[in-house]
Amino acid sequence: QVQLVESGGGLVQPGGSLRLSCTASGRTSSIVAMAWFRQAPGKERDFVGLITWRTNNTLYANSVKDRFTISRENAKTTAYLQMDSLTPEDTAVYYCAAGARLRTTPDYDYWGQGTQVTVSS
Repeated sequence: QVQLVESGGGLVQPGGSLRLSCTASGRTSSIVAMAWFRQAPGKERDFVGLITWRTNNTLYANSVKDRFTISRENAKTTAYLQMDSLTPEDTAVYYCAAGARLRTTPDYDYWGQGTQVTVSS
């Protein structure tokens, strides 16, 4: 089993930045990829980006590419989602997920509790 704990959400003005963290514990050796998804009210859970656990390669959704950055220090169990140039359309609950397969769909084995990000003036 893997446990994921997120932190870092909040309220930010348009054009601002936030950084989310996701810390994994438990059987972290089983993780192949950690991904971020977001879900706005009444909408589906959408892929934001992912990082491969062993090589730190990243992949992003087109909607956040060049604005969001996922990173992880080597051998550490925390990954970060740095969000810049935020717009109201980025408002959602953000979830981190981890699993043994690299996917852009929400078919991950383990999920964090979610953290609210609100972009508003």
